[in-house]
Amino acid sequence: MNKKGKSNLGRSLIKDRFASGSNKKYVANKSMLHTTEIQDGYDWGRLNLQSVTEESSFQEFLSTAELAGTEFLAEKLNIKFVNPLSNVGLLSKEESEKVQKDHDKFKEFLKIPRRPAWTTETSPQELDQNEKEHFLEWRRGLAMLQEDHGILLTPYEKNLEFWRQLWRVVERSDVVVQIVDARNPLLFRCEDLEKYVKEVSKTKLNLILINKADFLTEKQRQAWADYFTSIQVKVVFFSAVLETDKNPIEVEKECNLNINDAEEIKTSKDSTKMENIKEEIDNLELNVENTANKLDEILSKIGVKDVNSSTLLTREELIQFFKTIHSGPKVTEGITTIGLVGYPNVGKSSTINALMTEKKVSVSATPGKTKHFQTLYLDKDILLCDCPGLVMPSFVFTKAEMIINGILPIDQMRDHVPPVNLVANLIPRHVIEDKYGIMLPKPMEGEDPDRCPFAEEVLNAYG
Repeated sequence: MNKKGKSNLGRSLIKDRFASGSNKKYVANKSMLHTTEIQDGYDWGRLNLQSVTEESSFQEFLSTAELAGTEFLAEKLNIKFVNPLSNVGLLSKEESEKVQKDHDKFKEFLKIPRRPAWTTETSPQELDQNEKEHFLEWRRGLAMLQEDHGILLTPYEKNLEFWRQLWRVVERSDVVVQIVDARNPLLFRCEDLEKYVKEVSKTKLNLILINKADFLTEKQRQAWADYFTSIQVKVVFFSAVLETDKNPIEVEKECNLNINDAEEIKTSKDSTKMENIKEEIDNLELNVENTANKLDEILSKIGVKDVNSSTLLTREELIQFFKTIHSGPKVTEGITTIGLVGYPNVGKSSTINALMTEKKVSVSATPGKTKHFQTLYLDKDILLCDCPGLVMPSFVFTKAEMIINGILPIDQMRDHVPPVNLVANLIPRHVIEDKYGIMLPKPMEGEDPDRCPFAEEVLNAYG
């Protein structure tokens, strides 16, 4: 075919496809071509159809608006200018009081899931179904608390298996110990767990172990001890890090020195002196015990059951305390079972390792390292029962509070200003300056001279 033929053919194809006349196709009898006779490959493709079976809420909104023939214009006038030299992201005094009232009002709704009642006749399938139904009902209750009343809760454990481990630990234990972080004990304490322990058995005891207590001064420990005494909750102070960091060589040297001293005393002619010292010590111990018993009697008469001590206990003192705390009937005859419960990262595994003097539980900074409860014999009459770290629901005022307490991972933080403002409000100005070696700008003339520094001031000074 010559070039002219090719040109005519091309024009004829273009004219046939893009003719200015009607695009309607007809069959031999001049009737319209039925849709079932349209070519799938070309004609359907020109319609640009797309099957939609699922839409996001925003896409559904736009689709409905299009069907209704409604148009929307974006408004750019509702702009709020935020002064960087202000407590951005923090609640005012009035707002804090209102939120606190809501917390007090809905406190009874902040519960942990209970294990449903069961008997020996209950089949495993029935028990499993009952547990799932109760757990779902519990989750719905917390969701309603957040949605209907605008209450801000911490993230909490939504895996039923973790709660099943807690139920078993509570049932097996004589004393349930909540391990909390000394820097914010109330956030990590679950009051409803204490109620649940008493619901399971009246003979079970509750105890708060404030770990990382080396961060606190003697005055601060005394303040917390007095507070928990006022609400009749038993509390002890401990530092797993201090006990773990003790140099094994130094401990061994101390033991060797004590052994050598004892041998010298034994071989000494002055054995009478040693016997006199021993007798004096026995008398002192007896006097202390009698005084303690009298003090307990007096306190019980005036309505105070236990007075908490602010002493930072050593490993040996804590073990001795565990041996004497429970005097009632035991779950396992002759053995006091201590159940250890707490949030991830409060130092629960480190506490166990410090008590065992050798590593028995793996330690990790990642929440959920312990998957199932473990039992470890601390002594012939003391059994430790370690529960997986559980994040229990708790009230908070702002998300900034969750970030600085380590509940929300810092890599999920979207706005750094509120957490920095909160830290600047909690920590005195001079402490921040000493810690980072910076000079914060003084409040301007006309401002409160005692006001806390703002986030921008802290970050600019540090930068």
